[in-house]
Amino acid sequence: MTGRRDVLWRAAQTPDAPALESAEGTWSFAELADRSCRAADYLRATLADDSAPIALLMNGDVRFAAWFHAVALTGRPVLPLNLRLTINELVGQLEHARAACVLGEAGDTRLEELLARLPGCPVIAAPSLDTLPAGREQPGDRPGDGDEILAVLYTSGTSGRPKGACLTWNNFFASARAAEDRLGAVVHRRWLACMPLFHVGGLSILMRSVLFGGPVRLQSRFDPAVVSDALDGGDIAGVSLVPTMLSRLLAHRDYRAAPGGLEVLLLGGAAAAPELVARALAKGYPVCPTYGLTEATSQVATAAPPRAGAREPSPMLPVLGTQVRIVSGGRDAGPGTEGEIVVRGATVMRGYLHDDEANAGTLRDGWLHTGDIGYLDAAGGLHVLDRRDDLVVSGGENVYPAEIEAVLLEHPAVEDAGVTGVPDADLGARVVAWVVIKPGCSASVEALQSHCRATLAGFKQPREFRLVEALPRNAAGKLQRRRLVP
Repeated sequence: MTGRRDVLWRAAQTPDAPALESAEGTWSFAELADRSCRAADYLRATLADDSAPIALLMNGDVRFAAWFHAVALTGRPVLPLNLRLTINELVGQLEHARAACVLGEAGDTRLEELLARLPGCPVIAAPSLDTLPAGREQPGDRPGDGDEILAVLYTSGTSGRPKGACLTWNNFFASARAAEDRLGAVVHRRWLACMPLFHVGGLSILMRSVLFGGPVRLQSRFDPAVVSDALDGGDIAGVSLVPTMLSRLLAHRDYRAAPGGLEVLLLGGAAAAPELVARALAKGYPVCPTYGLTEATSQVATAAPPRAGAREPSPMLPVLGTQVRIVSGGRDAGPGTEGEIVVRGATVMRGYLHDDEANAGTLRDGWLHTGDIGYLDAAGGLHVLDRRDDLVVSGGENVYPAEIEAVLLEHPAVEDAGVTGVPDADLGARVVAWVVIKPGCSASVEALQSHCRATLAGFKQPREFRLVEALPRNAAGKLQRRRLVP
């Protein structure tokens, strides 16, 4: 794809069309471009001219979007920071990325702490966009290399240390085109963004809006009541959720039917329990399960929108331009045989930032080795079992935590569940389950054991159950199993 197809390009195509909608009002693409140009000029005047990433420590609102596009206009990579990280974690990422500066919100006390910890990195409270002078650039088709890095997104670190995935303009646009091919024209219409914008799923929504011209309804955080009200308005065509969000939304709506107008509910970020998907489909929610990862700019394999009355989702097939293989023992595995999921295509990242060792292990012969375990069925549908690093080998048997979690979530009293292995002298590792009980419900350990025995083989059944108030999940809703400790 020639050119970068940035916000100025979009504003030249449809200047008056709505771009961003929030509680603060609506910005057209022309207004978004104007504010982004103002901010880009401010950055050029403030910072030395180099190619180091500019970090954003901001809520996922219209200001984040404007500053994101502003950084992109300067030609530098954007480094969106996870708002839930500790100061030590933020400092670690910023130092590793060799960031040019940090842009945050005025009044955020973390900025002072970062300034003290990062003497060589400017830490700036971003000024009001409307007080900045008008930008010099005008909307138009700008030259630019689509292979330039647009964003550096640090992986969630659910296993091992976080690594900065370098995603190019072409990566995001290939992902957008693949979404259009699989989901249809819904990607041109209004999309509700309630996932963190520092997450690849949230940023993908922003970039689809630039490419296709559809408006984005922004919510800085997920609130089931607010999301439910927005969907009931009837003008939201698509929404992206992770399984925990869908579960909370269904519970809030008391399992009422899906709102009218909703064409696609893209469900990803973590493995979804079949019972959860079936329950949503039964109520008319157009659930499209998807498997993806940051290193592949979100979607790798996605289900098409279900037909009316479907009891099961469509198969998750590789998206346009993406090849998927299953590798076991160094060879391609046949249909139904488990192995590592490896991916090749236009959405695969350029590589990890400043990390030759990780690149050598992950990117081999043009293929991205995901570390995830799954299999392809005879029709080419992808079935994801778990992460390789989360695999529990108990008594010589492979145990996939996600499978056990799905069974536990089928219990009517269970709100959330997490499973991992802990060292055991006899078994090598024993399976332990952490369970959150729904408010107003009760379930004994004996009842949970009986529930598992009815479905799971003996070696898969948890040897221990821990009843807890909440599970450690990151901002994208992914379970952080390494934080599940006895």
